Amino acid sequence: MALPVPAPANVYTPPEDPIVVIGEQFVASYPVDLTLQEKSFTLGENDFTIKDANGTPIFKVKGKLFSIRDQRTLLDAAGNPVVCFRQKIFTMHRRWQVFRGDSTTDLLFSVRKSSLLQFRTTLDVFLAANTSESKPDFTVKGGFREHGCTICSGSGENNVVGQMHRKHSLKNMIMDKDCFQLTALPNVDYAFIVTLVVILDEINADRSGED
Repeated sequence: MALPVPAPANVYTPPEDPIVVIGEQFVASYPVDLTLQEKSFTLGENDFTIKDANGTPIFKVKGKLFSIRDQRTLLDAAGNPVVCFRQKIFTMHRRWQVFRGDSTTDLLFSVRKSSLLQFRTTLDVFLAANTSESKPDFTVKGGFREHGCTICSGSGENNVVGQMHRKHSLKNMIMDKDCFQLTALPNVDYAFIVTLVVILDEINADRSGED
């Protein structure tokens, strides 16, 4: 009699139709694993590089210093701007807007906290065409302080399109570095997943003043 084999953990069915938010060039037919590593716990104050499983730089995130609002730019490996994302000032839900390239008018999507008071971070993501914002197109649940997050299509938790979790190693502990792994499911825009994770960190970061 054959012994039962345990099912793999965290197995999600990838979407049949590609999910393209930023660009088709960022959609792969296989799961994409990317690594974020930073000296300090909060990534928001520093530029940093995002690498693939082989250690090859895929993206770089740069911040704009001395700005009235928080602003970040996601660059590809060649240094070309992929998206620019800015925190919208004077909003109650820590809203961020994401624009194509280095534009400040070609809006792709916006991200905000789902409610003002939260015990567990939940973000709602609205594509530019969703002007009513009655229901989110995507949701992000979790955060860096919770050592991971899940990104889902729609408002439920069944349609997972990406994840982030903290990687523990003796080397990282000795060097006082935090390392996080991002996974975009097959057929999912991995630049979109990266952008959401960076915005999640920005929203979770301790900052003085209100938005």
